Amino acid sequence: MTNHELYMKEAVKEAGKAFEADEVPVGAVIVHNKRVIARAHNQIKLLKDPTAHAEMIAVTQAANALRNERLNNCDIYVTIEPCPMCMGALVLARVRNLIFGAEDSKTGACGSVITIGADNKFNHKIRIYKGVLKDECASLIKNFFKNKREEGSQWVLLKAGGRKEKVSH
Repeated sequence: MTNHELYMKEAVKEAGKAFEADEVPVGAVIVHNKRVIARAHNQIKLLKDPTAHAEMIAVTQAANALRNERLNNCDIYVTIEPCPMCMGALVLARVRNLIFGAEDSKTGACGSVITIGADNKFNHKIRIYKGVLKDECASLIKNFFKNKREEGSQWVLLKAGGRKEKVSH
């Protein structure tokens, strides 16, 4: 098992905690000098906070652990491709490497929908590695939404132009 796989397994454990808490199962860990200094999972529903993504919580924990707002020489492992908000935070925090599992075709900001942080348009560039334990990471998300569909949960989608549409997933 590679180091990337080892740390991604830790992120998968975090995603499992989110799954059990009925949160979208995303997990993240931040590594500094080969040591995990932060670990988090989505807590959006629990905290009633749309910014409580695993990556955002992990960045805050890591900054506290290092007593520095810059996460120089830190690597973040995330089960799913980060969204634009999270990628913006990772750029601002100066994370060195982002390693993620599964791509996110709806909100991914590492090439799936848009690309943030991997080019020279910002004052910091993040090296991005994708596909580490991608099947395991993707299955968590797929199973979560499959369960939601089977429960008959109603999800509200915001369509282009601001129209809302209720759908059963």
